[in-house]
Amino acid sequence: MTQDLASRRTIVGRWIAATSVGANILLCSASDDAMAQALPATPSCGPDDAPTLAQTEGPYFKPATPEKRDFRGDAQGEPFSLVGFVVDRRCRPIPRALVELWHADAQGAYDNQGYRLRGHQFSDARGRYVFDTITPGVYPGRTRHYHVKAQAPGGRVLTTQLYFPDESANRRDGIFDRRLLMRVEAASDGKVGRFDFVLNLA
Repeated sequence: MTQDLASRRTIVGRWIAATSVGANILLCSASDDAMAQALPATPSCGPDDAPTLAQTEGPYFKPATPEKRDFRGDAQGEPFSLVGFVVDRRCRPIPRALVELWHADAQGAYDNQGYRLRGHQFSDARGRYVFDTITPGVYPGRTRHYHVKAQAPGGRVLTTQLYFPDESANRRDGIFDRRLLMRVEAASDGKVGRFDFVLNLA
């Protein structure tokens, strides 16, 4: 284990350890001491909050992706760990929620022949998911982004996109919405981002 990798694992581990006090507290109380030491929640959830915004899946979606959480062997690029919860609008975690991720490589190209940088997993008993991947590149007309589908067991599919803060291309991208910004923390070997998906189960 290298020092850089341990540093990134420490950030993810801190977030996972903080969830032991309860997902509801962590998601709904920004002043919680454990939360202050972990990645901030995004977005908030509650009866007055809207579910996560849906966006187009784009032209590069492929069905029947493999079940995997580690994309790092698929392509070279800056390591990025994406973490978060899948919850309902009352901040209750959704176990076994399907979370599917796909995105461009560091040069802004998608693998349309196979399943590089494509895969899905299921949230754990606390509604948590973790993907280890790379930072996607940009391509003409778009800012840097991830594509995601999230679905509660037997529920409707949420299709959306996640964005990076402080990207100059965000202002020029007609699809970009700041409500879909991840919270991103730098690590010595890459970055860690958090986004919590709030699903409408009604």
